[in-house]
Amino acid sequence: MDLSSTIAGNRRGTRAEFDELVHRCHRQAYNIAYRLAGNSADAEDLTQEAFLRAYRFFDRYNRSMPFENWMYRIISNVFVDELRRRPKFNTQSLDQPLPGLGADSEVRLEIPDSAHDPAANLMFTALDAPVQQSLDALPAEFRQSVILADIEGMSYEEIADAMGCSIGTVRSRLHRGRKLLRNRLLACGIRA
Repeated sequence: MDLSSTIAGNRRGTRAEFDELVHRCHRQAYNIAYRLAGNSADAEDLTQEAFLRAYRFFDRYNRSMPFENWMYRIISNVFVDELRRRPKFNTQSLDQPLPGLGADSEVRLEIPDSAHDPAANLMFTALDAPVQQSLDALPAEFRQSVILADIEGMSYEEIADAMGCSIGTVRSRLHRGRKLLRNRLLACGIRA
């Protein structure tokens, strides 16, 4: 057996190992990405980019550590990178006339109503939407720590490893993040 066939065999073994690990944690990775991004489309992009990075740097993965923690850290890094890349832009009300048409223009944007299931829509708006909006309002590091602790059930040590900070910093971010989240939920009329 020559060196090139040995390397090819190792890559196949590495690919199989990676595929198994991805299969095991894909749902959790997507859930974390969804909570960070706030919507399904961005969560899918975030998850895909995180898995691409994980595959690209799989040779650096320390197999004595949990794969999920390594993935959470990659997802967090991809999310922060995306936030940094986004241009700062001003939002415009949908009730304002379209630019270039003048203030007296009657042309306004209309957004189609995509609600298809009243019961699902009621459940979504009753709980999920205010929770997601409240999470979105948190600063990124507080949001990440709350999601990892309260939604994913990770320990302080695991969160510290995933976020690349100390346990004391995790505790501080969790305390402040939970307090901010609680206040936001109370303002929405949801008892936390």
